Amino acid sequence: MSVTRPTDGAYVCHGVTWATGDPRLLLAPFPGGPLAYTEVLHHRLGYQVGSGRWCTGRYRFVDTVNVEAVACPDRTGAEQGGQCGPCASRDDFRFAHQFHQGAHAPNSLIMYMAQPHWLYLATFADGTTKVGTAAEPRRRSRLDEQGTLFATYLVKSPDGRTVRHLEDALTRRLGMTQTVRAAAKLRALAELRDLQAVRAGHEADVASAIAALADLDVPAVPEEWTPPAEGDRLRTVDTERVMYPHDPRDGEHGVTPVACVGSQVLALLDDEAEAGYLLDLGTLKGRRITLGPFASPGTTVQASLF
Repeated sequence: MSVTRPTDGAYVCHGVTWATGDPRLLLAPFPGGPLAYTEVLHHRLGYQVGSGRWCTGRYRFVDTVNVEAVACPDRTGAEQGGQCGPCASRDDFRFAHQFHQGAHAPNSLIMYMAQPHWLYLATFADGTTKVGTAAEPRRRSRLDEQGTLFATYLVKSPDGRTVRHLEDALTRRLGMTQTVRAAAKLRALAELRDLQAVRAGHEADVASAIAALADLDVPAVPEEWTPPAEGDRLRTVDTERVMYPHDPRDGEHGVTPVACVGSQVLALLDDEAEAGYLLDLGTLKGRRITLGPFASPGTTVQASLF
């Protein structure tokens, strides 16, 4: 992925990526140009949000094992699924979720799915555990971007078709979800009170999953995921945090993120040094934003979260 550092100006936001090993906001310059990124942590982010929803391009295969983001060449409005019609029709990766069910797949996707994949469990701040999969090149970044507190790799599968069948099997046998809403992740971080209870719940779910896999004659080799240090201040009950009281998808904002879990950040405002605000930068995906010396509306901060 060719990236350049953004300057003040208009962009279509593609959301938060951990592909470089740290959280970055991926941006498509408006009206054209290569994708740009801006570091999320410890850099002031001033922006103004425009109206409407905009196409976030597509993914393309750069070889048999890797994919990369591509900006919409026309920077047009979004249709169903956050893409315009032409980008959706050229996005071979859109067939990935039905691949294991025998759905149509282009040759590039078939080759991508032929590489090793990982089955994992991820547990969020409210104790919810999801089962998921990641291709070998995305083994680390996939979990980093989830916004999870605890996660464990369970099985290295020979290919993407097999691992998705295992994912479905755990959902059927244990009732584990395969998706968690971003708004629920953010609220859970705001209400985090007992980290040890979340860890204990994760360990219990891992044990149940290992037993279910054994019933399927699939040996698990559990390996604990190491969370990135960028989220340490949010993976504790000692850090004061309150919900950001403004809609980050509308108006003008100026924040300095100091911690990041997935796309959820703990941020400081220009005129505040003590209280941290929780907001989800992922909600900017598909929005047209203008970077510049913008500031958040006036905010009264609680002395303590609880």
